[in-house]
Amino acid sequence: MTRLGKYLSARWLAVYAVVYMLFLYAPVVLLPLFAFNDATIISFPLTGFTTQWFTVLWETEALHAAVRNSAIVAISTAVLSTTLGACAARAAARYKFPGKRPVMGFIMLPLVLPEIIVAVSLLVLLMQLGMSLSLWTVILGHILICTPFSIAILSSAFQGLDNSLEEASFDLGETRWGTFRRVILPLVMPGVVSSLLICFTISLDEFIIAFFLTGTDVTLPVYIWSQLRFPTKLPSVMALGTILLALSVILLIMAEWFRRRSAKKQGIEASAGGFM
Repeated sequence: MTRLGKYLSARWLAVYAVVYMLFLYAPVVLLPLFAFNDATIISFPLTGFTTQWFTVLWETEALHAAVRNSAIVAISTAVLSTTLGACAARAAARYKFPGKRPVMGFIMLPLVLPEIIVAVSLLVLLMQLGMSLSLWTVILGHILICTPFSIAILSSAFQGLDNSLEEASFDLGETRWGTFRRVILPLVMPGVVSSLLICFTISLDEFIIAFFLTGTDVTLPVYIWSQLRFPTKLPSVMALGTILLALSVILLIMAEWFRRRSAKKQGIEASAGGFM
């Protein structure tokens, strides 16, 4: 390819990237605009600046209950999904066993299944088992879809470990649990924190499974959906969406920072191992 062709390709790629980013994030930019707009109708032109819609959120008791329910679900999902993901990622990276690939593929299947199918299937299963819908059923559904994300994050962390460190710990008389707690866990801790943050964010924002499996205690996304039926509630929903957007971005940035820290840490250790 000539230099002119490479230049044109780079320019077209840059144009495509800009158009794609505008198409993806332009609707998101409207959230803070209308959240601070002094009007009950979501339309242009903007009429003025106000923070009253955030004050409305502070005074809404139903919203507080929904936030509390979502916090319980998200924290429980993050901890349980990361625990299960760590066990699966550790087994896949350290051991060889019959049917390893099919088993891991089956565990990762929720990544490609439509959530509506997963939600309906779980609802039918729980009803057949005689379980009543509650926050615990939502947690079970969220664990199902978050565990594959945890495995994907932690697999790279466990695969980057130097097995000689574990063997050295055994040679010094440490037990398996002590080796995991004192040697392995500190090395993969940035990956664990990244998994916790990603799973928390996914669970906090998830709507479809929560909509099908929630009982009388609704989560925050379900509460937002219920408010969209009332036009006068839209500005406060925009304000709530702005808060959730900022929280999600912060959590994702933190998760990416911990993931890169884990990769960098393991890269340094691998380099050090090569000189030994």
